[in-house]
Amino acid sequence: MNAPATVLELLAARPATLGTGRLVCIDGPAGSGKTTLAEAVAQSFDGASRLLHMDDMYPGWSGLPRVDEQLDGLLTPLGEGRAGSYRRYDWVAGEFAETVPVEPVPLLVLEGVGSGASRFAPLQTVLVWVEAPHDLRMRRGIERDGDAFAPYWEQWAADEQLLFAREGTRERADVHVDGTRPY
Repeated sequence: MNAPATVLELLAARPATLGTGRLVCIDGPAGSGKTTLAEAVAQSFDGASRLLHMDDMYPGWSGLPRVDEQLDGLLTPLGEGRAGSYRRYDWVAGEFAETVPVEPVPLLVLEGVGSGASRFAPLQTVLVWVEAPHDLRMRRGIERDGDAFAPYWEQWAADEQLLFAREGTRERADVHVDGTRPY
């Protein structure tokens, strides 16, 4: 399967759900390949798009259970055709930094754990689930984030599983992607 092409085909076949734009949420566990797919989708879209990373929105390592709080200020206004915003989390300082405004665009690609929150399902044009084996995901996470990520990995993985079970993310996804294969 050519995952970016599949996502783009679904986008073209569905009506706008985010005001006059469309929203692709690329969700799945850390290290599964969401960012790579999100970049491919955003770059392949024939029109203006914006890619946002949930990593900029989590309120720290223990913030995953509250991720939909940030999404409310971002997605609710966009769904009404107005600019949304979120507070960028500064991982080095360990606190929220500036507010990031987000203007409506034809395509918003939101990638990261929790991006497919069920609370915002009516605004999601396409929900994508990406998965890969635990050991591969852990290796990718350490390679990407360095050893700073290692002490938090197991708790983050446990929080992910609770979030995914509560949200039914995998079951609600329109597209399932094997993150071990190239896109």
